[in-house]
Amino acid sequence: MPELRKDPVIGRWVIISTERGKRPTDFSKEPEPDIARLCPFCVGNEDKTPPEIIAYGEHGREKNKPGWRIRGVPNKFPVLQIEGGIDRKGDGMYDKMNGIGAHEVLIETPNHKEELCEMDDHRVEDVLWAYRDRIIDLRRDTRFEYILIFKNKGAAAGASLTHPHSQLIATPMVPVRVRQEILGGKQYFDYKERCIFCDMIIQEMDSNVRVVAENDRFVAFEPYAARFPFETWILPKAHDSHFEDLQKSEALDLSKILKKILKKIKIVLDDPAYNYIIHNSPLKDPPLPHYHWHMEVIPKLSKIAGFEWGTGFYINPTPPEEAAQFLKEAD
Repeated sequence: MPELRKDPVIGRWVIISTERGKRPTDFSKEPEPDIARLCPFCVGNEDKTPPEIIAYGEHGREKNKPGWRIRGVPNKFPVLQIEGGIDRKGDGMYDKMNGIGAHEVLIETPNHKEELCEMDDHRVEDVLWAYRDRIIDLRRDTRFEYILIFKNKGAAAGASLTHPHSQLIATPMVPVRVRQEILGGKQYFDYKERCIFCDMIIQEMDSNVRVVAENDRFVAFEPYAARFPFETWILPKAHDSHFEDLQKSEALDLSKILKKILKKIKIVLDDPAYNYIIHNSPLKDPPLPHYHWHMEVIPKLSKIAGFEWGTGFYINPTPPEEAAQFLKEAD
C-alpha cells in the first residue's frame, strides 16, 4: 500500500509509492507505443481496463461493452488505494498515514484521436456532468476530504496515453495549494466582506484587458500574475464555491467556453501539451462566501528550473495582457 507522509515544515503531504519503488535506471525508459489497436481506452478493449464505475451511452447497453460515449474506470495503476483504513500515526517527529484515496480515469470519447475542442457542445457537457456525478458519489465516503479533477494532454503534460481522458483523485486531506487559496480568500473576505474571486471577475470584465472569452454564465481570462505563458482561468460569473453545485443550464455554457479556450490555445500555440485542473472547495465544507471554484488551463510551454524550485517565484516570458490579445483574436 502507498504511504502518505507529511512534510513537517510546510505541512505538504507526499505520496510515497512503497510497493512500486523505481530504481534509477527505470526513469530513463522510453514509453510504450500508444496506437489505437493497443489502446485500453478504445472501443472493443473494455476488458483491458478495470470494470467501469460510470458510463453514458446507448440505452440498454451491456456494462463493460461497446456502445458508450463516456466511460469512467478505476486507474489500473492508482497512486492511492481505495481499500483500507487511514491509520494515521507518528513516526518519531513525523506524521504518516496509509495511502488511502480514489484514483479514476474518465475516458472522454470512444474515438482515439478526437479532442474535447472538436466535440459538439453537448458531448463536452456530458464530460463535465460525469465529473460532477463522480464527486457527488465519492463525497459519501467519509475518509475523503478533497477531490481533484484534472486532465493531462500530451507527454509533456504527463499523459502516458494519447486517447483523450481526464483523471480524478480523492485524498484524505486538503492539498496545501488549495488551503492557501481558501485562506487567501478568507483573509480578503474578512477585510472587505467580499469574495476576492468575484471582485477579480468584475475588474477583469470592466478593464477587458486580459479577458479572452465570456458568455452568459462564465468568463475566461489570463490572471494578472500568471505563472505560465497563456495560463487561462475559467470562472462562473455567479458566486459558487462548489463545482458539484453545477446546474444543467450552467454546464452547457461551461462546455462552450472550455471548448473555445482549448481551441484558441490549439490554434495560437500549434497544438501544445496542456494541463487543466478544477480547483474546488473541500468536500466537507459548507458553501463558502470567500471561495469560488474555477478551472485553470496551463499550456506546457516553459520549464520549471532551479530558480522556480528554489524560491517559488515563476518567470513568465509572455505578459498576460499580450497572451490575452493573441487568444482573443484566434477563431
